Amino acid sequence: MIDVQRLRVLRAVAEHGSFNRAAVALHLTPSAVSQQIAALERGLGARVVARSTRGVTLTPAGRIMVGAAESVAAELAHATRQVDRLGTGRTRLTLATFTSGGRLLLPDALAALTAAHPDTVVHVREDEPEESLALVRRGAADLALAYRFDGPLPGRTGRSPAPEWIPLMEDPLYAVLPEGHRLADRATLDLAELAAEPWVLGCLKTEAYLRRYAERAGFDPQVRGTTTDYFFARSLVASGLGLSLIPSIALAPPVPGLRAVPLEAPTPTRHIGVATLGSRRDQPEVATLIRALRERAAAQPDTPL
Repeated sequence: MIDVQRLRVLRAVAEHGSFNRAAVALHLTPSAVSQQIAALERGLGARVVARSTRGVTLTPAGRIMVGAAESVAAELAHATRQVDRLGTGRTRLTLATFTSGGRLLLPDALAALTAAHPDTVVHVREDEPEESLALVRRGAADLALAYRFDGPLPGRTGRSPAPEWIPLMEDPLYAVLPEGHRLADRATLDLAELAAEPWVLGCLKTEAYLRRYAERAGFDPQVRGTTTDYFFARSLVASGLGLSLIPSIALAPPVPGLRAVPLEAPTPTRHIGVATLGSRRDQPEVATLIRALRERAAAQPDTPL
């Protein structure tokens, strides 16, 4: 029989990359962490971690067991909520969301959820997709309103339970320029036309995305500023510091003196969707919220301008 606590310790070691950091996170001593891992290895008859001067890495057996640990954690969290519902008669639903998507889609969707399931207690937390998808994988969140750029969902996958991705809408990025800029009156822009311009960006992931597209267009962008807020980034554009690349849903409220111009294909785009474990999707409250988010996303205009 595998001890669930030992799986929890292994998962922390995998997440933090060392016994010492895992011990801090778990409020244990490094010796206790080492003993738990050693006991797990004895029970399995296989090594789950490889130790080196650079830290701790998972063996193939360790990766399998971390996936199992996350599945167990997710199911235990779900079971705990079900038991809580038996005792209180109320369902608790945790939703993780990124800021701009939550601001646009969540108010009406949550109102629909409350109307259909008035006894549901909803907890909303703000997280970027890497964090929110990890919460879904381990059962700490029932669903995540998230986004991805090109490629797979962000965050570690491997053998951990894979959230089901339910697409909601496309969110193209626009070039944001001062109204007096020589290109501000264009109907569309090729990114290569902005090669000589300085940039101000409202998200570190957007910077990485810009650099990828800029490389395809043959230039290395000159980034003069990065923020974690798209409204602040647009305010800096209005000050003349540089141009910006802003998702369409983050173009409101408007900032005076700016123009948002669509980019020609291949257009940088965020893909917005809901992630949840398949075992949660048929839960009535989750199904209602997903349906309401879809309806809200479908009601968005094709262009924010």
